[in-house]
Amino acid sequence: MRAAILILVALLAAGPARADDVLRMGDQRGNARALMEAAGVLEGLSYRLEWSEFPAAAPLLEALNAGAIDAGGVGDAPFTFAAAAGAPVKAFMAFRNRQDGLAILVTPDLPIRSVADLKGKRIATNRGSIGHQVVLAALEEGGLTFDSVVFSFLPPADAKIALASGSVDAWATWEPYTSTAELAGLARVVRDGNGITPGLTFAVARDSALKDKRSLLTDFAARLARARAWALKDPAPYAEVWSKLIGLQEAVPLRWFGRAGYRTVPIDADVIADEQRTIDLYVRAGLIPKARAPQAAAIFDTGFSQALAAVQ
Repeated sequence: MRAAILILVALLAAGPARADDVLRMGDQRGNARALMEAAGVLEGLSYRLEWSEFPAAAPLLEALNAGAIDAGGVGDAPFTFAAAAGAPVKAFMAFRNRQDGLAILVTPDLPIRSVADLKGKRIATNRGSIGHQVVLAALEEGGLTFDSVVFSFLPPADAKIALASGSVDAWATWEPYTSTAELAGLARVVRDGNGITPGLTFAVARDSALKDKRSLLTDFAARLARARAWALKDPAPYAEVWSKLIGLQEAVPLRWFGRAGYRTVPIDADVIADEQRTIDLYVRAGLIPKARAPQAAAIFDTGFSQALAAVQ
């Protein structure tokens, strides 16, 4: 009893953690938190790290916009839409990966062999997602107009059912859905994102956190970069952790991580130019009004790149 009282007194004396000593991170299941815990890079924190899990990037960005979290990880497509909507966020870390897993899928029995064969066909994907992005980019590459196909905007689970039942002709999706479908023999790739999409994901933070919690974000970014380098060297340990957490066979993340090659990259002129091309694509497609389109250079914080270079 006496020991318990002493512990309580010590806690009361310490008082609650100050807001600037707490970093509130948003995550999607199996992503940054699972990676960092598997890599063992979260030991010895000088601040409290609070995780909030979200089912997708859109609600994570909504939480950022509302100030419920300080930072989180998202793909370039949802980040672009959030920036265009005026959310007070900037990207402070960038990651590149190959785009084998971002793909337009069809069932193996369909005679569709090229993007040209998709003309007039119905494609399922999430509106504004990277799946939407790869279709738009593929149509432009093939010299087709954006209205050459009919979009059916569905979440991944519903899109998978729609493809299997034949109510849509194709499904534009991402990992782990692509590897899962391929390994099960349920789909084949018509066009992946390599060469037509940038393969960028970002760690983004509220403007207020970039100002008031910069030292915490710098430390977190360095740890996340170390974890990414660890997984890049050998994806098997992370794949094992991810498989147990998500409940999919280990072959899925092994295929995904092995061919994606996620790596931390500096926010340099190439990254900014690629983001500008994504913005311009959405403007041409009418998804972002030209008057609201941000300039890519204005939605990045490049001040972390030098510190991260030492981690690579």
